Amino acid sequence: MVELGILDYAQIDEGSNAQEALQNAIKLAQLAEVLGYERFWMAEHHNVPAFASSSPELIMMRLADATERIRIGSGGVMIPHYSPYKVAENFRILEAFHPGRIDLGIGNTVGTPIVNRSLNENKKSKLSYEQSIVDLTKYLSDQVDGNHRFSGITANPVISTLPQMWLLSTSVRNAKLAAKLGIGYTFGLFPLAGINKLNIGIQAAETYRNEFQPSSFMPEPKVSIAPFVVVAETNKQAEEYAEALDFWLLGTDDFGHLTEFPSVETARNYSYTEEEKAIIQANRIQMVVGDIESVTEQLNEMITQFKAHEVLLVPLMPGLEARKKAIELLARAFN
Repeated sequence: MVELGILDYAQIDEGSNAQEALQNAIKLAQLAEVLGYERFWMAEHHNVPAFASSSPELIMMRLADATERIRIGSGGVMIPHYSPYKVAENFRILEAFHPGRIDLGIGNTVGTPIVNRSLNENKKSKLSYEQSIVDLTKYLSDQVDGNHRFSGITANPVISTLPQMWLLSTSVRNAKLAAKLGIGYTFGLFPLAGINKLNIGIQAAETYRNEFQPSSFMPEPKVSIAPFVVVAETNKQAEEYAEALDFWLLGTDDFGHLTEFPSVETARNYSYTEEEKAIIQANRIQMVVGDIESVTEQLNEMITQFKAHEVLLVPLMPGLEARKKAIELLARAFN
């Protein structure tokens, strides 16, 4: 049976605020647990006014404290900005408090130029992405040997369990890296536009499975796919919600134009240029939209294409109640 997970942004809905957005993330995680979801991840975004998810690790601790069974993770920690050693310590602490429930999802998006400069101020150089992830695996599994540049260092606290590690990717190259290190592979459909990207994802998933080497993190390969999902009780309602996401995905001013995630009404009141209409059309490849029958059919087709073990749903829809209803419909359909 395919497992379901959720990737949340702690979005600040129109008329709401950051504090409410973070509380809504807790409510959604608790509901997901009741509904039998496997995992609940928090994204990392900086300088995006409508998202409160700037520090997934801190939110994760609160989510894990507020739940009992569901796995809690990052989707993902943007490792190019950080010391792998510090990330390893953060996740060991999370795992120590909640053994067997923590996921370390890793990404390599550096963000806008100003975000990149702010997070890396005064750094003379960066580790390669591959080296950062290799270092993480060594720190978390106590395999820093004499050949490592920091031989003798230990990521504390030393504990008996490991967080699951997942690589979030949109490329075959990183699928190979995940396979080599024996960690999970999540292909992000939501950042992509264009049917050719779907084909790249299918190839990446197959490459990952073929080249996977078992590790202490994962004994066998696990592939998950992560699409935007807009689902409601009727196609009409789902299409209305999708209009809000269409508007959001225009990404005006590096997603700084909107201080809140837009309502359907706000999206409809906007005057779109022909160029923006074309962008919206292209972006629809990133989204699965419709009533539960239609969405289930679309997701099952993707699951078959990718031979996916899990679907990491991204319900970027306007309003907490719409998101709660969406994950309820999907839980019933798949479980």
